[in-house]
Amino acid sequence: MLSGVAERRLPGLRAAAIGLAERTATAWFHRFYYLDMERTWENTRWLGHRIQKFPGDVWVYQEILTELRPDWIIETGTNWGGSAYYLASICDLLGNGRVVTVDLDAKPDPPQHDRITYLAGSSTAPDVVERVRAMTDGSKTVLVILDSDHSYEHVTDELLAYCDFVTPGGYLIVEDTNIAGHPVLRGLPRGPYEAVDDFLSGDVCFERDRTREKFMMTFNPGGYLKRVG
Repeated sequence: MLSGVAERRLPGLRAAAIGLAERTATAWFHRFYYLDMERTWENTRWLGHRIQKFPGDVWVYQEILTELRPDWIIETGTNWGGSAYYLASICDLLGNGRVVTVDLDAKPDPPQHDRITYLAGSSTAPDVVERVRAMTDGSKTVLVILDSDHSYEHVTDELLAYCDFVTPGGYLIVEDTNIAGHPVLRGLPRGPYEAVDDFLSGDVCFERDRTREKFMMTFNPGGYLKRVG
């Protein structure tokens, strides 16, 4: 028979055990899904165009876009152009919004859409940042998605370059915070996750929004940053 103290602690212990089991199962599935990339995220398309995202994340993106109806979405890391095309398609459905996407070495022949502007160059180059600023300046709502070079140094530079573009209530989304052991690719040096940690330690205008990780697995753990100040 349990003592009174043990009975009072039991619900908390059960919740902790369930939470641990959930995190463990999610981490294992995450690793299997990520490493089988040729079958999963490398083989994911939006209207025929490669998008290279986890479907749960792009579902969350459309929820954010529907809630905020941004005037501009800034994306770094065009690659095949599928994600920019996806974002523009959601803007079409909402009847508002444009996408500017930047890449130093994007793939040829990206999908064309009236709402997409493609910029060639490094996302942190001063002239590129100023071109993006000129496009988006004065907009009511701006979101930023960082998905280019995933090194710690580059992500840190992007965070500093683009954080002020995000309007209050908007999001600065740092992608691929799952690498370098969070939970995949443990052998890599520190990357986007650590860059976000250090950025938040010195910035009071943003906070992590864990509600955007409601599907348990995400390629962007701790990377949904909401501007609150």
